[in-house]
Amino acid sequence: VQLQAYGGGLAQAGGSLRLSCAASERTFGIYTMGWFRQAPGKEREFVARISSSGLVTYYADSVKGRFTISGDNAKNMVHLQLNSLKPEDTAVYYCAAGRSGRYSYNYPTTYDYWGQGTQVTVSS
Repeated sequence: VQLQAYGGGLAQAGGSLRLSCAASERTFGIYTMGWFRQAPGKEREFVARISSSGLVTYYADSVKGRFTISGDNAKNMVHLQLNSLKPEDTAVYYCAAGRSGRYSYNYPTTYDYWGQGTQVTVSS
């Protein structure tokens, strides 16, 4: 599966951005889709994920209530809506796909395929 993430950019604190991840093939029913982010000098961290059925979502505490993950199965896409942005949200955001049936999807090692990343910069 090839993944392409896009939609990043520059936003002011309190603003919004919408990230998208396009998959080269069907992911519905096969892969859990996740978003991670990595700031300079920091490890890649989990942000949000959506189950292969599209019915279950899960968020890191740091983004809960501000970010929303959603899937568009017809277009093989996953979106991440970023609202109420904070300067600490600044990072490169990556989408990833992990085969279903694993114990946890909050770790980068769980995922099999990665997009190239898209930069999100939030100014104060």
